[in-house]
Amino acid sequence: MLEQGYVCVDLETTGGNALQHRIIEVGLVAVAPDGTTERWSSLVQPGSRIPALIEAFTGITNEAVAQAPPFERIAAEVMARLQGRLFVAHNARFDYGFLRAEFRRLGLRLQLSVLCTVKLSRRLFPTEHRHNLDAVIARHGLVCTARHRALGDAEVLADFLAQMRQRFAPEELDSVVGSLLKQTVLPPQLPADLLDDLPDGPGVYRFYGEQDALLYVGKSKRLRDRVLEHFSREHTDTQERQLTQQVQRVEWTETAGELGALLLEAHQVKTLQPLHNRRLRRRETVWTLILPETGTGRVEVVEFEAAPSGEPVYGLYRSAADARKAMEALARGKGLCLQVLGHEPAGGREGSCFGYQVGRCKGTCVGREPVALHQVRTRLALASQQLQPWPYAGRVILQERDWRGQTAAHVCEHWRHLGTAYTDEELDVLRHAPLPPFDPDLYRLLVRALPKHLVIPL
Repeated sequence: MLEQGYVCVDLETTGGNALQHRIIEVGLVAVAPDGTTERWSSLVQPGSRIPALIEAFTGITNEAVAQAPPFERIAAEVMARLQGRLFVAHNARFDYGFLRAEFRRLGLRLQLSVLCTVKLSRRLFPTEHRHNLDAVIARHGLVCTARHRALGDAEVLADFLAQMRQRFAPEELDSVVGSLLKQTVLPPQLPADLLDDLPDGPGVYRFYGEQDALLYVGKSKRLRDRVLEHFSREHTDTQERQLTQQVQRVEWTETAGELGALLLEAHQVKTLQPLHNRRLRRRETVWTLILPETGTGRVEVVEFEAAPSGEPVYGLYRSAADARKAMEALARGKGLCLQVLGHEPAGGREGSCFGYQVGRCKGTCVGREPVALHQVRTRLALASQQLQPWPYAGRVILQERDWRGQTAAHVCEHWRHLGTAYTDEELDVLRHAPLPPFDPDLYRLLVRALPKHLVIPL
């Protein structure tokens, strides 16, 4: 397939959303069947200001594009250079999606076979963990004369494919490319161009049914692959088949990374209440256990938000009854006295608890074991359920960068997620935002996430 010719494409844009942002530079390297190349590039006037982050990232300033042509003036040239050729790009759905959006604004349709060199690199080198363009350049000894500029990055892709054509046998490379170009058949109620629009990166997707009812919210590190999995003919799960048959529309939100997708999914499931989601449902009140240092040995069941600040809390429960059942089960397993714990009324034989009468309690209720020793045993028994204390003085940023270097700042405090900021203005708002209620799902998510991300005090 590569021997028939292709065009390597890279774009620079004002942002990451093809519906909201615009192209500021196009770079094309067309590779003919005989291996000769033709290069073409142009700056583009986006019709809006280039954000400072993008200026710093690309080196393309507002002044540089002030006299550049708008996309409609170069559209015919770009279309002529793309038409009939295999479209090749790194994270190809990003570049292809932006070009399709620009052409759609002009009433034109772009429809090409698309090869993503991120996916190609993963297939050819499955033991490697990183496949961004910098990693590909370093791994294969490629040279980029203008990194983060459209033509410079497109030239790297042409060099990468040329090297792969020398390194792998034609039939082997053709087989891999062919498998990546296979088309997925969508249900007839969904638009065919959904295949072209779905991005390859991380994010959250939403399925809508009749009368725009929200059916399902999901997340993935690779949105396109995950959404298309839902429509695979190979799955046999009845509930999955029923869901996909009901889908009339698909929406998605791209995120900088997997953590952003997890946080957004949790938020949208709880606030939007999709019909088919079972996990991450809203919980109005969370209960926990505390062991006050009063010397009485009592374990109290309290609402999490009402627990004394700084005091250890043990376990997270959907109701006070669930918390009491857990405490009773722990007492039976560890030989603790439910009467001393405050979970059984006094009044047994000689004031003993039921556990003492059947040999499960060591007699704290009748004075045979000191209350202080019982309290130590209780704390040891509860230790495995203790929630981790918030390890910072206040609010922090968990930082993620997307494949283009754009930064998302997830603001968190005391295991709550206050929101995600992409600009300094948004960060200032979150700096003073009130704390939301505690959410056990977010607690578990953030406990796993903290060691994996750059944490910056806010």
